[in-house]
Amino acid sequence: MWVDAHCHLQLEPSRHGEAVDPDALVARARAAGVDWMVCVGTDLATSREAVALAARYDDVYATVGLHPHDAARLDDEWAELAALARSADNVVGIGEAGFDLYYEHSPEAAQTEAFARQIDLAHELDLALVIHTRDAWEPTFALLAERGTPRRTVVHCFSGGPAEAERSLALGCALSYSGIVSFKAADDLRAAAAMTPSDRVLVETDAPYLAPVPYRGRPNEPAYVVAVGEALAAARGESPADTARCTAANATAMFRAP
Repeated sequence: MWVDAHCHLQLEPSRHGEAVDPDALVARARAAGVDWMVCVGTDLATSREAVALAARYDDVYATVGLHPHDAARLDDEWAELAALARSADNVVGIGEAGFDLYYEHSPEAAQTEAFARQIDLAHELDLALVIHTRDAWEPTFALLAERGTPRRTVVHCFSGGPAEAERSLALGCALSYSGIVSFKAADDLRAAAAMTPSDRVLVETDAPYLAPVPYRGRPNEPAYVVAVGEALAAARGESPADTARCTAANATAMFRAP
């Protein structure tokens, strides 16, 4: 059985003109062999929706967080986000949080403050920290070193090569691999996957984004974590069954679920 360590059941893949149907997504995931999944919040509204979905399905868990794209809304949303994380018993993580300097939809200073608060909240509540980092390895590593890496921290949709993997692992992070590991040009990522220790590797879809081969061009969904896992297994030189076992065990340890 597989675990999708990061998906967004509540996000509509509007660019494809399709409405979101969580019931159908969860049903197809179960049929594909997905044991459970983590539905990730990116702001107050989507965090509330993630918590509601986790209450609705016994194989869905939630995170509460503020994505770096929306970090400028920290002052408006933080009090309620933190209260939600403290009060909902199906919340297993904080984030996704971090830096995105590729788009920089929020100023870097705002991203730094939002990430710092979420690191601190993960420490306070002893919840997993779910990191988003894009074109921002140096500030990510620097802030983790400054605030201290929570004891259960995962770099979601890891997109670096062996050097970034080594630095992330040295800080105590686990690495979660998405459908990018199946892309033709992702040789550096596959090299990182091959060197990631078996107790520090997870697998995810990041649905509805980044559908793996052979589903490129479609909205992604948790059922496709099987294809991601098969590509990850090939990169690591192990059987899909072994990859499923170790990534599921690591997700259970990371999120203390189910």
